Amino acid sequence: MMNAFCKTLLASALATATLASAHAADPLTVYGKLNVTAQSNDVQGDSETTIQSNSSRLGVKGAFELSSSLEAFYTIEYEVDTGDAAKENFKARNQFVGLRGNFGAVSVGRNDTMLKKSQGKVDQFNDLSGDLKNLFKGENRLAQTATYVTPSMSGFQLGVTYAASGDSDQLEQDGYSLAAMYGDSGLKSSPIYAAIAYDSDVKGYQVARATVQGKIAGVQLGAMYQQEEKVYDVDDNDTVNPFDGDSYSGYLVSAAYTIDSVVLKAQFQDMEDKGDSWSVGADYKLGKPTKLFAFYTATSYEGAAKDDNFIGLGIDHKF
Repeated sequence: MMNAFCKTLLASALATATLASAHAADPLTVYGKLNVTAQSNDVQGDSETTIQSNSSRLGVKGAFELSSSLEAFYTIEYEVDTGDAAKENFKARNQFVGLRGNFGAVSVGRNDTMLKKSQGKVDQFNDLSGDLKNLFKGENRLAQTATYVTPSMSGFQLGVTYAASGDSDQLEQDGYSLAAMYGDSGLKSSPIYAAIAYDSDVKGYQVARATVQGKIAGVQLGAMYQQEEKVYDVDDNDTVNPFDGDSYSGYLVSAAYTIDSVVLKAQFQDMEDKGDSWSVGADYKLGKPTKLFAFYTATSYEGAAKDDNFIGLGIDHKF
């Protein structure tokens, strides 16, 4: 039933976008991407071959000028899992509405936390088997959030996300995600991007993160340092209890180098008491929206008898 509703909604959005030129006061953009790989996955000695979707998505977004100094904006986005055998392939991603102006931007709804947003583009294998979320906590998208981001002030921006205790992922605790950022994460309008971020009681964890990116002699370099501590847990009776856990630290380093239409990439990540992962890969740009890519990822978890290994060939098309 839900998938039928989603399909109807998105079909309506597509039709609306087609007619958007007739209603220029409220333009609507339909966007998305398909990222699909043919992979060989060797997980703890068990091997399988998959044709899988990697956070493919379809969304609509738009804005409406309420006055010369105030604008309403919105996003409704779904993940499309092309490899779901049950055909239940729509999953909610960012879905929010907000207001923005000289004061900055305020939005409410389902959204990435500020700590998640602060990573910029340091993760060269985002959405793939080498994604940093496999070893680092904090890559959260929560259903009940309110977010405020300041205007850019000489390249600096501050942001805060409030996570309501009513969100089931919040374990009945209010949470906050804070970030201070400088520069352009795409490194187009600034030579460096840097951010510090902190999660307080978000999804049961406290997380502190520092991220930096830059270019040296044509090589895009990135690094991240993170400390995380579990502060809440759920027992067998589904009761939330404080968790007196230890704090763990980890780091990530990444690099990318472009040669004409080819981007060579490498990344290493380590988290104390959890494991480490390294990835290498290459992208080949066929055109502005389309690329072919290949990657290899090896992940070693603490206490595991064998490493996990992933080899993939894929295509990514944005629209």
